[in-house]
Amino acid sequence: MKPVLLFFYFLIFTFLPVQAQNTVPDTVKTGIYITSIHDIDFKQKEYTIALWLWLKYKNKDFDFSKNLEIPQAKSVEKSFYTVDTSNGRVYMLMKLQCVMKDSWKINNFPFDRQKLRLSFENSQYDSRSLVFAMDTLGNHYDPRFTLRGWNIDSFDIACGTRAYETTFGDESLSKPHVEYSAYKVKIGIKRDAGELFWKMFLGMYVAFLISYICFYIHADNIDSRFGLSVGSLFAAIGNKYIIDSSLPESNSLTLVDTLHGITLLFIFLIVAASAYALRLVKQDKLKKANRFDMITAQVLLGLYIIINFYCIYTATNGG
Repeated sequence: MKPVLLFFYFLIFTFLPVQAQNTVPDTVKTGIYITSIHDIDFKQKEYTIALWLWLKYKNKDFDFSKNLEIPQAKSVEKSFYTVDTSNGRVYMLMKLQCVMKDSWKINNFPFDRQKLRLSFENSQYDSRSLVFAMDTLGNHYDPRFTLRGWNIDSFDIACGTRAYETTFGDESLSKPHVEYSAYKVKIGIKRDAGELFWKMFLGMYVAFLISYICFYIHADNIDSRFGLSVGSLFAAIGNKYIIDSSLPESNSLTLVDTLHGITLLFIFLIVAASAYALRLVKQDKLKKANRFDMITAQVLLGLYIIINFYCIYTATNGG
């Protein structure tokens, strides 16, 4: 009798833990419909999104009305939700408005493309107990809503896992690593930059052209030539500070920095050319000074246009 009991205990303690480890997590079928994206604050790196979210699952303990987690959300307002528990499953529909924090890439501003990221998790159940699945039927955003100054160029949904290198205080875990299933949304938006570009950079180009007029002032009129150049220099610097005040901080060289740096360099070259032309006039070489002014004017203007065109073309193509 004892050998039979020992064999029975052996089966229990050997196979039950294996079955527990191989438990299939419950599936939560999830869908989303975005009704609005607004209040995009470029400097503060945040935006507001309004959406409908629905979840279908069997395990009532998941209770997404209390356990819904939205990483990177600055605030979440739940204005409405309903729960239907018929047919042996839970169907939950909720209306959310979230203020999201995100990282902006400003290297190519104002010809930038951004990715708005949004993900949903359950704060109480990890990926061993719960996995998300996509409900892909129908549209995922209202095509009638428009982003002022932006165009939506991509919309991607995926389900995956998000790893946290911590135990969250759970002493039963042997190492600080936990994975939670995540329902992820990525929205690609492209700035409508045509009018904005001229609005922001027109002052810089006018400053360069004012400085460029120096070549058409007589070479010995030193006060007028240097006065225009110095005024243009300060105008270009002031224009850059105005643009920088509306952008988030960046440690990398941006298109704004590049174009203003090129403009300041060419204004300096105009000042240097004016000084050299004045020297020629003092040496009674007026014809040579006038010829130098005309050649230098065309060369600098051509180079300035080509370099600006190249930088802008590279930025518009994501370079």
